[in-house]
Amino acid sequence: MRTFTRFLLRHRLPVALAWLVVAIAAFAATQPASNALSQEFSLPGRESTEANLAIVERFGNGGPTVAGPLVPVVRLPEGTTVDSPGVRRELGAAFASIADAIPGSRAADYASTGDEVFVSEDRRTAYGVIWYPPGTTAFEPAAEALDAAEGAAEGLTVAGAPVRVTGIDALASGEGSGGGPSVLAEVLIGGSFALFVLAFVFGSLTALVPLLIAAIAIPTTFLALWPIAEFTSVSVVVQFLVALIGLGIAIDYSLLVVMRWREERVAGRENREAIVESMHHAGNAVILSGAAVAIGLLALVVLPVPFLRSIGYGGMLIPLVSALVTVTLLPVILDTVGPRLDRIGFSRRTESDQNGWVPWGRFVVRNRWVVGAAALVILLLLAAPLVNFNTGTPKAEALSSAGSARQALNDLTTSGIGPGVLTPYEVVVRGGDPEAAAAAAAGVEGVRGAIAPTDAAWRQGDLAIVNVFAPQENDFATVESTQTALEGLPGEVLLGGPVPSSADFNDAVYGNFVWVLLAILVVTFILLARVFRSLLLPLKAVLFNLLSIGAVWGFLVFFWQEGHGSGAIFDIEPNGALSVWIPLMVFAFLYGLSMDYEVFILSRMREEYDRVPSTDRAVILGIARTGRLVTAGSLILFGAFAALASGPETEVKVFATGLAVGIILDAIVVRGMLLPAFVNLMGRWNWWMPAWAARILRVEPCYPPREERRPDVGLHVPEPAVQPEG
Repeated sequence: MRTFTRFLLRHRLPVALAWLVVAIAAFAATQPASNALSQEFSLPGRESTEANLAIVERFGNGGPTVAGPLVPVVRLPEGTTVDSPGVRRELGAAFASIADAIPGSRAADYASTGDEVFVSEDRRTAYGVIWYPPGTTAFEPAAEALDAAEGAAEGLTVAGAPVRVTGIDALASGEGSGGGPSVLAEVLIGGSFALFVLAFVFGSLTALVPLLIAAIAIPTTFLALWPIAEFTSVSVVVQFLVALIGLGIAIDYSLLVVMRWREERVAGRENREAIVESMHHAGNAVILSGAAVAIGLLALVVLPVPFLRSIGYGGMLIPLVSALVTVTLLPVILDTVGPRLDRIGFSRRTESDQNGWVPWGRFVVRNRWVVGAAALVILLLLAAPLVNFNTGTPKAEALSSAGSARQALNDLTTSGIGPGVLTPYEVVVRGGDPEAAAAAAAGVEGVRGAIAPTDAAWRQGDLAIVNVFAPQENDFATVESTQTALEGLPGEVLLGGPVPSSADFNDAVYGNFVWVLLAILVVTFILLARVFRSLLLPLKAVLFNLLSIGAVWGFLVFFWQEGHGSGAIFDIEPNGALSVWIPLMVFAFLYGLSMDYEVFILSRMREEYDRVPSTDRAVILGIARTGRLVTAGSLILFGAFAALASGPETEVKVFATGLAVGIILDAIVVRGMLLPAFVNLMGRWNWWMPAWAARILRVEPCYPPREERRPDVGLHVPEPAVQPEG
C-alpha cells in the first residue's frame, strides 16, 4: 500500500483528471441507470410464478407485480341487505362503473356472480375484486388504476351507503400510509446530518473531504450498476440502497483515512509521509472492510431469487466502489488541498482529543467480566422476541391508519369477512374443469369460498381463472392445504396470487439460507484470520456478528411484528409478520457493515500489540484511537438509515429501522463493550497463530508470551512536541 500510494502521489494530476472524467460520466449516467432498474419481483421455476405469468400473458392483468386486486366495499345501512329490492342492481352498477374506469381490468362481485363469498353473514356488507394490469412502479403501486378507481367511486352510493375502494395498494398509497421525501431529498437529509457530525469531529473544513468522496462514490456506483441493469434484472430498491447506504459507507471509509492522516501529522510527520503511513494502516483496513461488506452480501447473490440477487449485485458495488474512490482519490485530495482545509477551523479539534477514550478503555480492562456480561445480557434480551419470529406479508391494517381505504378494511373486518380477501389466491386451470377446482378449493379448511366466473374476462380458450378467498392473512398453512386439494384434478392446475407467491418466496429464501450462511462464515473467517494473524479474533468476530444480528431481528419482531413502538413512533399498526426479504437483507447489510468497525478496531489493536506485546495496552489504545471514529461513523450511518426510514413505504421503514438500530447497537454494545472485554479477557490467546494454521493461511506463526496484566502502565498518549505547519 505504501508503494501504491507513492505512485498515486507522483501522478496526482492524471489521477485527479481520471476521476474528474469518471465523475462527469457518473453524474450523466445516474438517471439512465435508475431508468434501467426493474420492477420485477417474480420467482422463476415456482408454481406461483408460472400461474401469475400465465394470467398476465393471456388476460393482461393480475400477474407477479400486483399485490392483490382493488376491492370496492359497501356497508349497507341498518335494515338494508343485499336482498332488499333494487340493491343488487345498484351494487352491480356501482362496482361495474369502477371496473370500467380501469382499462384492461378483470372484475367479479356478488351482482355479477351471485356467489355468497362476496357477502357478509349479516348480508349488509358486500365487496368485489378488480384485478388491474401490472407494470406500475414498486414505490407508487397501481397509481393509475388506483386513481381511476377512486375517481369513479367518488360520490357513488348503494342504498344511500358510500362505496369505498380498498386493497393492499390502496392502503399502501392512501391517507395514513405515510408520506416521505424522494431519493434525492433523503440523500440531502442524510448528507446534512453527516456534515453536522463531521464538522463536530474535525472542527475545520476537513469535514468537507468525506462528503466529497461520497459525492463521487455514489454516482460512480450508479455508473457501474448501469451495464449490469441492462443485461440482467436489477430491482428498483437498489437506488435507495446505493444513495443512502453508499453515503454512509463512503463517508465511513474516508473518515478512517482522514482521521489517521491527522493523527500522523499531529505526531510530526511531513504531509506526504503522513498520507503514505495513513494509507498503509487505514487504507488497508478500508480494503479489508470493503471485502467484508461484499462477502456479507454474497448471501443475496447466491440465493435463487432474482429480486434479492439483484440487490446483492448493487449492494456489493457500494463498498467496492467506495473503497476504490477512498484509496485512489483521497490521497490526492489530502496531498493537494488537505492541509489548507485543515487550517481553516471554527472549533479546531486535534487528534489528542481522542485520549478521552482512554478512561473508558481502562474501565473495560479493570471490569471486563462485568462489562462483557452486561453487553451479553442486553443482546440476549433484545434477541428474546425471536421465539415469535414470523415471515410473510405484513397485515393490511399495518399499511394505513386512516382514510377511505382503511375504513373499507374496517368494514370487511368487523362484518366477519376478514382482511384475507384482499389477497385472494389465483388458480390457473388449463384444459381442465374450473368448477371442479373451485369446489375443491372451497372445501379446504380455512377457505371462505371460491369462484369460477364464466365470462370472457375470466376464461379464454383452454385457460380459466379461479379465485379462492381465505379470511385470514398470511396463511401459508391454508396455501399448502389448497395445493393438496387441487392435486389430481384434470388438466393443469397452478396456484398463484400474492399469498402463494409469498409462500414460495419464503421457501426459496430460507430453505437454502443455512448453507449460504455457513459458506459466508467460513470465507469471512479465513479472510480475517489472514489479516489479524489469529484464530480466535476472527472466530469471535463471526460469532459476535451473528449475536448482534440476532438482537436486531429480535428488535424487529418486538417493534414491528408485535407493534411495541411502531404505532407510537410511525402511527403504523403491528405488522404481524416481517416481509420475507427484510430479515435476510438486514443480515446481509449489517453483517458487512458491522465488520467495518470490527476491522477498524481490531486492526488498531493488532498494530498496538505488535508495537508493545501487551493486550491491556492494545485494548485501551485501540479504543482510544478508534473511539471517535466509530462514534462518528455510526452516527452518520444512523442518520442515513433514519433518512431512508422517512420514505413512504412501510417495508422500507422496517428495513431502515433495522439497519439504524443495528448500527448503533453494534457500535455501542458490541464494539464498545463486548469486543474489548472479550479481547482483554482472552489475553495472549487473541494473537495465537499455530504453525499448522499459519502454513494453510500463508502467514507468519505467532506464539505470544505470557503477559503481566497491568492496565495502568504506559497508557498515556503524550501531546506532540511539534505541531505541523501544514
